[in-house]
Amino acid sequence: MRISARADYAVRAVLELAVRQDGDGPVKAEAVAAAQGIPHKFLEGILGDLRRGGIVDSRRGGGGGYRLARPAAEITVADVIRAVDGPIVSVRGERPTALTYQGTAEPLLPLWIALRANVRRILEGVSVADIAARRRRGE
Repeated sequence: MRISARADYAVRAVLELAVRQDGDGPVKAEAVAAAQGIPHKFLEGILGDLRRGGIVDSRRGGGGGYRLARPAAEITVADVIRAVDGPIVSVRGERPTALTYQGTAEPLLPLWIALRANVRRILEGVSVADIAARRRRGE
């Protein structure tokens, strides 16, 4: 499995927003980019996807910026990755359950389905709040 730069940056940006959520309002994209070492222009596109995916809200203007659209405990790593990259595990761009194989390749289908199920189980079982709590504890 490969985690794209886009997904990695998205999770890092959402985590940064979660940690700063209790601050003085929305966080500017520039501040997130600087804190996480993410190219600002690339981050703007990612934040747009996260906004459309219901992960973050944005506010324009001098006091504007980004904040989480719902509590960090309700946002999983899987939610973030899906918002920017689509399905968690795909084979040639399709969900494993949509595939069919014939002949000697037939045993591959259950393998791909099991891989998808296990990756989903892990990523859907970890919230942004879980990761933020680990950071606070120094893990």
